[in-house]
Order: sequence, then C-alpha cells, then structure tokens
Amino acid sequence: MRLELPQIITQNSHDLHLCDEKSWQKDLRDVVTEPEQLLRRLNIVPNDYLQHFKARKLFPVRVPVSFINRMKPGDFDDPLLKQVMPLSSEFLLTDGYSTDPLSEHDTVAEGLLHKYKNRVLMIVKTGCAVNCRYCFRRHFPYQDNSPSKQRWQGALNYIAQHNEVTEVIFSGGDPLMASDDHLAWLVAQIEKIPHVTRLRIHSRLPVVIPNRITASLVALLKDSRLKATMVLHINHPNEVNEELVQALEPLRQARIPLFNQSVLLRGVNDNAKVLVTLSEVLFDAGIQPYYLHLFDAVQGAAHFDVNEADAVAIATEMLATLPGFLMPKLVREIAGQANKTPINLA
Repeated sequence: MRLELPQIITQNSHDLHLCDEKSWQKDLRDVVTEPEQLLRRLNIVPNDYLQHFKARKLFPVRVPVSFINRMKPGDFDDPLLKQVMPLSSEFLLTDGYSTDPLSEHDTVAEGLLHKYKNRVLMIVKTGCAVNCRYCFRRHFPYQDNSPSKQRWQGALNYIAQHNEVTEVIFSGGDPLMASDDHLAWLVAQIEKIPHVTRLRIHSRLPVVIPNRITASLVALLKDSRLKATMVLHINHPNEVNEELVQALEPLRQARIPLFNQSVLLRGVNDNAKVLVTLSEVLFDAGIQPYYLHLFDAVQGAAHFDVNEADAVAIATEMLATLPGFLMPKLVREIAGQANKTPINLA
C-alpha cells in the first residue's frame, strides 16, 4: 500500500478557507443513504454484494460525497469504504458483545453523561454526518436524549450544581450537526457557570464535510472565555486530504488545539505502517495524535475487533518508529472505570 502525505500549503490569514452555514448544510444534504448507490459511485458492481444490503436496516447508511471522493474506485476493500459499508455479518450475535458496551444508556440528566469526575459529556445532537458501522453508540437511545434548549436546561442545572465539573465535552451523535447559533447559545449558558473552564468538542463532521469549519464557529471558539479544544476522529491517512487541511487552518490560526483519536479496526488500520503514516499526516496537518482506542465491543460490529495481543504488537512496532510526541496512547474504555485504561506495551 502506497500512502502519500498531503502537501501542506501555508496561507496568509486573509486567504484562509472559511465557509458559511449554507455551504456545509448543503453538503450535509448531499449524502448517499443506499449501499447500492454507494457502490455504483465507486464503479463496483452492486450485484456481487446484495447479501450485505439488508444490514442497513440495523443501522442506516449515511455517507457524505466528500468522503466517498477519497475512496479508491473499484476497490471493495478500500479502508474508508469498509468503515461505512453495511455487511451481513452485522446480523450475527456475538458472545461478550453488548448494545451498551460502555454502560451509557443511564444518563444523570437528559442528554448528559457524567463518566469521569471533573468532566461531563453532553449529547448535543443525536445525528451524524456519517454513520460508521463500528459506532459504539449505534444502539444508543437517542430518542430519549433528543436535545433542545428546554431539555438542555436540565443538563445545565446539573453542571451548575456540581462544582467538581471543570470541563464540558460536546458529543453526540455529532455536536457539530448543531447550527452555529445553537452552539453559541449553549456555550453562552455554560460560560455562566464559573467552575467550568474548558470546552471540548468531539467531532467527525469536519473530516467528512470540511466546510463545517465556518467563520462563525471559529469566532465562537476563539472568543469564548472557555479554553476550547477540538478532538477529531480520523482512522486512516487516506481520510486526510488537502480540503480538510485547508479547512482546519482557521482553527490553527485561532490557536484552537486540535487532537485526534482513532479506533483500531480490523481490515482498516490494523497495520503499524498505516498508523505511523497516519500520525505523520496528522502532525503535518497541525493535529496532535491523542488516543488509539481498542474497539468497544458493540453488538453487530464484532468483525472490526482486534484482540489486545495484536494491538500491543502493532503499537510496539509503531513506538519503534515514531518519536514519542507522535505516538498515540493505546487505551481501552471500560464501563464504570474512572478513566480510560492504558494498555501496557511492556
């Protein structure tokens, strides 16, 4: 496999790529929701894969065109296609796998999870721009945690009553599915809570629709009294193209720290050379490698799992190649634990 790092082009601040709300919302409507259409766009004969199409009933297919354009035509084993293509194996019930692998279905307030002592996670939006087949929240009861200003108030009240909470994490779904106006309202309410000092946004939306990085979003994060960071979700170096690099430049110029977390996925990135290239591509794009997650054992996606021994071998090989600052932490999330569990490489 030949992997090429995207060329990074330095721009002056007045040349920065910034889109408006209408641009990314138009891209959000330009998605493929049928596996047959997805394969046809990639010049793959759908008739050879009809047995897989029914799996979309378990979890809908949703893929933005921008992401499809980064896939290799004619290759059913393309690592980006594998992340979004439904497979008949999703119907298999696997021992040890759960519809709630991280015990998240019980929230402390509607749309609010308090998993770690000083951090809470808000379900800002229930939908995503892309539906990844390995998603550990593919069974999450979003219908019971559908956000609105009225419902957010309960979460805000909880945060205000818990002085130990210093950081709010916007999650989902994907929090950047919310409009900039709605995000601005929510950030303004959190800014009124004096013990909260940090805001973190976990999002895959800019990866699959780079136009989501708008001028108003950058201004919101830059001007907030909260120290804002953004954590992206990129699993393979082919996901990073020039469009994404340029879209992120305004955030870098605004000194918004950018991090990345990946999931170790069989058949997608379970290869040390691929992950080393990913770290190098991320760093060249101004994104700091952060976490490499072991797969969360969600029912319906067992075919993505990589066992811990293989994961340790992959990470050990990475460590022998990468400088320490480019080495993501290999971790597993265990339900009920006070923090993510580091995986020992020794």
